[in-house]
Amino acid sequence: MAMIDRYKTPRRSPSPTRLPQKPRTTIVLALLATALILLFLSFSSYKTNTTPGPLFSVIIDAGSSGSRIHVFAFSQQEGSLPLLDLNRTAVLRTSPGLSSFVDEPVKAGDSLEELIWFAKQNVGQDSVGSTEIRLMATAGLRLVDGDVREKILESCRSVLRESGFKFEDDWASVIPGYDEGLYAWAAANYALGKLGGDPQKTIGIIELGGASAQLTFVSDELLPTEYMHTLKLGKTTYNLYSKSFLHFGQNAAEQTLHELLKSGSIKSTGDPCMPKGYSYEKETFEVKGTGNFTECRSVSIDLLRNGKENCTFQECRIGSAFVPDLPGHFLATENFFFTSKFFKLDRKSPLSHISSAGEKFCGEDWVTLKERYSSTDEEELSRYCFSSAYIVAFLHDSLGIPLDATRIEFANEVGDIRAEWALGAFIVQRMASISKNSASMFKSTLAPIVLILSLSLFISLSVAKYRRPQTKTIYDLEKGRYIVTRVA
Repeated sequence: MAMIDRYKTPRRSPSPTRLPQKPRTTIVLALLATALILLFLSFSSYKTNTTPGPLFSVIIDAGSSGSRIHVFAFSQQEGSLPLLDLNRTAVLRTSPGLSSFVDEPVKAGDSLEELIWFAKQNVGQDSVGSTEIRLMATAGLRLVDGDVREKILESCRSVLRESGFKFEDDWASVIPGYDEGLYAWAAANYALGKLGGDPQKTIGIIELGGASAQLTFVSDELLPTEYMHTLKLGKTTYNLYSKSFLHFGQNAAEQTLHELLKSGSIKSTGDPCMPKGYSYEKETFEVKGTGNFTECRSVSIDLLRNGKENCTFQECRIGSAFVPDLPGHFLATENFFFTSKFFKLDRKSPLSHISSAGEKFCGEDWVTLKERYSSTDEEELSRYCFSSAYIVAFLHDSLGIPLDATRIEFANEVGDIRAEWALGAFIVQRMASISKNSASMFKSTLAPIVLILSLSLFISLSVAKYRRPQTKTIYDLEKGRYIVTRVA
């Protein structure tokens, strides 16, 4: 039996005993906690640095008839829209516009000197170096030949580089018409307190400038790609229809009318859009006003259809452009507002009131009008017959807004805030800058933390491995199990 016992198959041995892993796990958790603390402190520091005030931003609106400089003073809380300091926000307008320097483009920059001086006075010397200045040109320069336009812009860049403000060359440019519309829309909804909220609660905006008109609003329709634009502000995304109607601004349309009268393309005994008794010369060609509102409105409708033969859509309401139905309320600014204000109409007056006021004005004798409006510049006064007829043709006959509708508000201001596109440009640029800086800060903070974490982990594991006791495992036949012993 003893012989059999000696060669009995031994019992299945247990696995070798593993050393405890607690010290190594503790090291990893400690390093991870350290990295998270560093990341939190970095973000906290960033937030603290984005809430001081007052801050400043300067934007030059280089329009067709003149340039305006806007000095925006503001403060800003993390994740919120900038809050304007209206007491320190200022604006100055000078003329002529940059497009008047087509014959001497190198002198265009000189026209900015007064504007820059004004900005420095309002910003204060201590803040000039940290304040961004941007020049955004609109329809006036869009109409200028490309080479000349670039020379005008380069002349402006030279002056802005030496201004002392924070400036980069691509901050002086001609902005697309749809951007001008987007910025105007952003300004109007910011002033109303609707920006950053529900897209369906925003209002649309219609601008009637000198060389162009802009139309922008939130639309749920499936739009052609050239009219569909997306604007993201914070966590809210807006899907917008935005179109700039170049050559359909009030001054540009009136200029077209004068050229058609001179060429005889319009069969008329005179200019129906000028008061009776008023006359003017157009390149040695004398034109007399006939003051006929109905005829002027009819001519305006034809002007707004100019280019319709190139329409590639089922319907083109202005020129060859697609325009969807206009939902909800709209703010009508610039020349829409100026004309309404001249006739002393309520901000929400229906178009029928503008039509009645324009018809009465056009039918008056020029001498009588001059006496009644003696404080108004004569050239400006002569244009209100055309502007009233053009507005009715634009909003009612072209865009389909009923004459009795009260959902169009004629205003340039909402409360104490002027709803100008330059304000919208400032807001959009500011939010984009914060988003970019936030992403940059995250990348620049995360990279060193990951590096430190990885390096620390590698060192800790190496040390742990070096300090781990050296052992030897043997199987004891008599005891029937493995025995782990330390090696000196």
